Amino acid sequence: MSIRIGIMGYGNLGRGVEYAVTSSPDMELVGVFTRRAPESLQTVTGAKVYAAEEAISMQDKIDVMILCGGSATDLPEQTPYYAQYFNVVDSFDTHANIPEHFADTDKSAKEAGKVALISAGWDPGMFSLNRLYAEAILPQGQSYTFWGKGVSQGHSDAIRRIPGVLDARQYTIPVPEALEAVRSGSCPVLTTRQKHTRDCYVVAEEGADKDKIREAIVTMPNYFADYDTTVHFISMEEMRRDHSGIPHGGLVIHTGRTGKDGEHKHIIEYQLKLDSNPEFTASVLTACARAVCRMAKEGQTGCKTLFDVPPAYLSPKSGEELRASML
Repeated sequence: MSIRIGIMGYGNLGRGVEYAVTSSPDMELVGVFTRRAPESLQTVTGAKVYAAEEAISMQDKIDVMILCGGSATDLPEQTPYYAQYFNVVDSFDTHANIPEHFADTDKSAKEAGKVALISAGWDPGMFSLNRLYAEAILPQGQSYTFWGKGVSQGHSDAIRRIPGVLDARQYTIPVPEALEAVRSGSCPVLTTRQKHTRDCYVVAEEGADKDKIREAIVTMPNYFADYDTTVHFISMEEMRRDHSGIPHGGLVIHTGRTGKDGEHKHIIEYQLKLDSNPEFTASVLTACARAVCRMAKEGQTGCKTLFDVPPAYLSPKSGEELRASML
């Protein structure tokens, strides 16, 4: 029997989930739910669109609701709320606030007898798993996470809010020397500035003070002030031609030692190269929806993360098939 999926929110992430669900043989898409006027949306696969407030009346038609809102303001409210009515999955990615978000969602899900899986994606998510596996296997060591080269959607949005800016893309780029130092197994102590640089491509309004815009970017606290940041001013035509995609990726590298006096060195490296950040994140969310459905059928309740999911629950294959083909 197919897992019945609902999608709450229809931006880049929601469209990615739509593609992922329709590519999964064990799933069916019930519909997309939006705060916009439903008639204003055309889904990529022709899926039916509903007003967000209609979702509650469709509890018996949906096994898992995948929440595709933003982490800043949407998910902190939406996930605990919808966990009262559905099994849910979200991609909440504000690392510092995950414990609070977990607690709020856990309370709602347990009271309703539902399963909610938060912070699914690649970081947090797949990178989190790789950090856990590596540190469990090599406790005498150090983990490093590098992001990029890729577009940071949040940082790009921060630039676009500067007066005089029409459009912007910001790329996070690992520093090659830092990568090599980590890969050498020397366990270097690296500052924020030493690990990444930031490249900004900006379309300015005609007549805007570019020096003022550049200064506002490179001194922006929490975004650019702690990094070596380069600002490039380009035309809108160049932006559309050269920077229309949303690629991203990164690496988790763990270096550790074993044996007498740590005589043997080991390096674990996990890398992602993503043409589309939102579509890859959506694919992780969709696999997690499968796991949530299975946990719910077992009678589990409350909030979960990928740390709590048996790997086999993510796959549409049976345990027998997995043991025969992958073990």
